[in-house]
Amino acid sequence: MKKWQKLTIASALLVALFVVLTGCGNQAQTSSVSTEGEMTKIVVGTEATYYPFEWRDAQGNIVGFDIDLINAIGEEMGVEVEVRNIPFDSLIQSLQNGNIDVIASAMTITERRQETVDFSKPYYESVQAIVVPTGSDITTAADLTDKKVGVQNGTTGSQVAADLLGERNSNINRFDTIANAFNSQIIGQVDAVITDKPVAERFIANNPNSNLTIIVDESFEAEYFGLAVRKTNPELLAKINEALEKLEQNGTIAQLLDTHMGS
Repeated sequence: MKKWQKLTIASALLVALFVVLTGCGNQAQTSSVSTEGEMTKIVVGTEATYYPFEWRDAQGNIVGFDIDLINAIGEEMGVEVEVRNIPFDSLIQSLQNGNIDVIASAMTITERRQETVDFSKPYYESVQAIVVPTGSDITTAADLTDKKVGVQNGTTGSQVAADLLGERNSNINRFDTIANAFNSQIIGQVDAVITDKPVAERFIANNPNSNLTIIVDESFEAEYFGLAVRKTNPELLAKINEALEKLEQNGTIAQLLDTHMGS
């Protein structure tokens, strides 16, 4: 009798432990699912200081081209979209940890990133640009060799600087946001900033007294932005690609580009 009681108690403890562990696992799931098993919400990570792709408006709302795009995708999919502001260099980790379902943050599709996440079809073509003071002796990428260069940590601009100067070069100044890199440049702490050309263009347009100009080196290749999902979520990726295809065909993406990029 006592042996049976011990087995019963042990079994009950195992069941309780299973329930607790199952509950913990569910907390990592971000997308909501209906009783019919259909997805009803996706949680999107972005870094909201990268105008015109994502930033906060005067009311504190996260807005921009990427945000309008992912909301349009959510509408096509019939799901709610929740956007969370996350540091750029933490986005992929947040995706892998299950804190978000999608990254929509002007993220370039690279071979290195494709080792850990899956990307949608490309939705935007960009190129890196060097931002320098007007009249600077920096006219090409080769001129950056002995200069102090500002970049946003975790971006392809940061990788370009590392390729040009060396990964451990102390002249590379990595900032948590591109705005901080530009502000550092304005006060003379860095000689140049490397970032996506549309971001550089909008910063200069919004700061006409910054006395900055843009250089696109002939060695810089085109880059393509994609939406990132976990490798374990091919169903979501397929739905995103299907929605992107529809939005491209019906002119929505072109309209969003005109609204945010003026092209």
